Amino acid sequence: MNIQSITSFFRSTTARLAASYLIIIMLMSVGFSIVFYNTSSRELGRQLPPPELYRSQRLDENDDFNRPVNDFFQARITEGRQALLERLILLNIVTLVAGGALSYLLAEKTLRPIKKNMEAQEQFVSDASHELRTPLTALLTTNEVALRRKKITDTQAREIFEDNVTEITKLQSLTASLLRLAQRENEQVSLRAESVQDIVLDAVNHVVKQIQAKDITLHDTVPKLMVHADKNSLAQAIAIILDNAIKYSEIGSEITVSGSTQGRFVAVAITDNGPGIAPADLPYIFDRFYRADQTRNKRQTDGYGIGLALARKIVDQHAGELSAADAAGKGAVFTIKIPLSKNK
Repeated sequence: MNIQSITSFFRSTTARLAASYLIIIMLMSVGFSIVFYNTSSRELGRQLPPPELYRSQRLDENDDFNRPVNDFFQARITEGRQALLERLILLNIVTLVAGGALSYLLAEKTLRPIKKNMEAQEQFVSDASHELRTPLTALLTTNEVALRRKKITDTQAREIFEDNVTEITKLQSLTASLLRLAQRENEQVSLRAESVQDIVLDAVNHVVKQIQAKDITLHDTVPKLMVHADKNSLAQAIAIILDNAIKYSEIGSEITVSGSTQGRFVAVAITDNGPGIAPADLPYIFDRFYRADQTRNKRQTDGYGIGLALARKIVDQHAGELSAADAAGKGAVFTIKIPLSKNK
């Protein structure tokens, strides 16, 4: 470690916060030591015979007989005070070393979630900029090519307009998704007893056109159960997962929506017959802008990887859990767990 690295460390936020913690610890330690030393010193001073004792016994505390006794007590008190001071100094040195390590650990623990959020925000901005740049670049390229042409037919103009509309639609879809995700960050949900069957039915109604377009058979086996949820937002989360399942399903395939109780939760599982999810992709499947390479390369589906992140945020607001699993090469299973309602 060179001098530059050491200097950089001491200028870091972690070092400054750790120094603040250490100052607080040392102020408490030194303050306690001063109070303890003064109190103990006074108690040690009480070992000397009080002057009243000599007067009551009609003795002189400075005579040749009593002086050695006084000197002995005084020496013992001085030694005690010196030993106490040395031990307190040693204790504060140990406190300084141990407090420094503890302060650093506390600073790291305090700043870890802040750093994580900042990194996530930076990644979000970077990913959003990249995703926005793609349709904008396509728009720019199409129009630049059109402008270079000296003559353009009605058919060519129509193709250019169609390409422009397609890219603008993508931009609208992306910005709308980003807006929904941003709104969901601070939105409060109103939780009450709701029927799982009604919530799933609402979700299916949102994607019924996509189901019909691909001639997919939907099996709904969700039992009559009550959950503690916000009906509209939870239906939106299930609709997002259903839409994801439809995208990666073959024409004429099947999707199953099932439900069961698992402890204090109701588990709603959505199973498709698509290409599944690679093990390497599973830890990141709910990250914003993440799209599994396997499915993207094979299917070339539309989307920006925001939907599943939004679904997870909704489920988190319900104090629930959202997980994904690969069904051994036979598709994917997404499971939403929502707390059971206490009201039957």
